[in-house]
Amino acid sequence: MSSSLGRIGYTLAGVAASLSIGSFQAAAQGAPNYAGKSLQFVIAAGVGGGYDQWGRTIARHMGRYLPGNPTLVPQNMPAGGGIAASNHLFTTAPRDGTSFGIITRDSPLAPMMGNTAAKFDPVKLNWLGTPTTEFNVCVARTAAGFSSHKDLYEKTLIVGDTGAGTGTHIYPLALNGLFGMKFKLITGFPSSADVFLAIERGEVDGICESLDSFREKRPDWVSSGKMKILLQGGAAPNPDLKDAAFVMDLAKTAEEKAAVNFLYAGQGIGRPLAAPPDLSPVVLATLRKAFDDTMKDPEFLADAAKVKLRVQPLDGQHLADLIEGLTKTPQDIRDKIGKMVN
Repeated sequence: MSSSLGRIGYTLAGVAASLSIGSFQAAAQGAPNYAGKSLQFVIAAGVGGGYDQWGRTIARHMGRYLPGNPTLVPQNMPAGGGIAASNHLFTTAPRDGTSFGIITRDSPLAPMMGNTAAKFDPVKLNWLGTPTTEFNVCVARTAAGFSSHKDLYEKTLIVGDTGAGTGTHIYPLALNGLFGMKFKLITGFPSSADVFLAIERGEVDGICESLDSFREKRPDWVSSGKMKILLQGGAAPNPDLKDAAFVMDLAKTAEEKAAVNFLYAGQGIGRPLAAPPDLSPVVLATLRKAFDDTMKDPEFLADAAKVKLRVQPLDGQHLADLIEGLTKTPQDIRDKIGKMVN
């Protein structure tokens, strides 16, 4: 009996020692403890738009899956069409897991296209995941005389632009350059929500925007006949948009197809969450796991459903691989699009 108790005591002591060693190793490797802290959650767009809605919804729940259950404090950084937020994460934000956030899906393309305002390397940013993938649509007021994409070759569509790093800016300019369409951009809108208000006031006639964001904010505009979806872009045609031309189908040459593929890669990037470079492996793993767990959390899913956010997440490694693959796009293709949109 005594020898058995001795063995049990020895075993428990060994387990305790192992746990102590494991805790010491975790601390030595930089395992974060956010107890009592408020973490900066950057949102690379203005208040009220799709990025803001996604960001604030995630921020309300993700802290529960981080060590110490910190509070995530949203901070909007819409300057430069979202590029300022990517620059902040890359150059200024602390590299300890206390600052991260949601950036614009097209901003990783900016430095690849020679945008001098982009001071970050998208490959070196740490990607946490995306809650969804998307389709981009270009929509127009029917009262302005637009009924199909063919009208874009004949007359000018005045669209709202939320900044150089966003699809509202990149897509219409690239479509002008690639296919000779006639978009005219009106700049200075902090978010797509502001563009929708401008459309209602008749100040602009359309926008190139996320389909989900458009449907969520103005669900009756198409069904009522107020707006017409002229174009759609993404990895594949959306079966719900049979009357809208798919941009890839407009490409006739191999060069045009390569350009469109690169141009619309952001739709697969979705609404990406990124963190600064040079995080320790354990901090990065902690943030990625917290994101993945949040995407499965019943309270988060219920919260997202209330505001009609479509949750179809992809993990951080998927994004990292996708973005690294985009850097292999031939330089002449990237330069060509860069000249159109910068």
